Amino acid sequence: MLAQLRAAFISLLVLTLITGVAYPLLVTGIAYAAFPNQAKGSLLTKDGKALGSHLVGQSFDDPKYFWGRQSATSDANGKSLADNGGSSSGSNFGPKNPALVDEVKARVDALHAADPENDALIPIDLVTSSASGLDPDISPAAAAYQVRRVARARALDEARVRELVKAHTDERQLGILGEPRVNVLELNLALDSFK
Repeated sequence: MLAQLRAAFISLLVLTLITGVAYPLLVTGIAYAAFPNQAKGSLLTKDGKALGSHLVGQSFDDPKYFWGRQSATSDANGKSLADNGGSSSGSNFGPKNPALVDEVKARVDALHAADPENDALIPIDLVTSSASGLDPDISPAAAAYQVRRVARARALDEARVRELVKAHTDERQLGILGEPRVNVLELNLALDSFK
């Protein structure tokens, strides 16, 4: 019996080293070699300082910036945090849930308060949360809805801001996968460096 326990312990130790140490190190090494930016979190940097990830939405509420999707993530006090990956989840509110209706109304009111002259239809992705609560992208329609507010806040020509949005619109992958989208962080960083 002692021989069996010894064999089992050695097997456990060897398999732990292979599957728990060697394999993860090998896969991580390959990832860093083949996809260095993605393996490091797809970080966007400026002057050597990380400003955020291309893959995780951030909260913007200043009128001079484009606003992203609302987040269903929150901190321990219930404050909404667009980049709180530890609480990534959807709200799970059904379409008739009064809490969802109240949230959407509050978001519509905030958009109207930020740009009272804008009477265009508000794109759905500006008033609802994404499934993960971390969505970094908005639809081109959501970006177009905000162009006038951003241009006015920055004293820029609307046509130039529209061109910037168009330049930062990613089309469907392989022409068929997904929907056209605009990465909010990348667009806002481009706005900050816009002359």
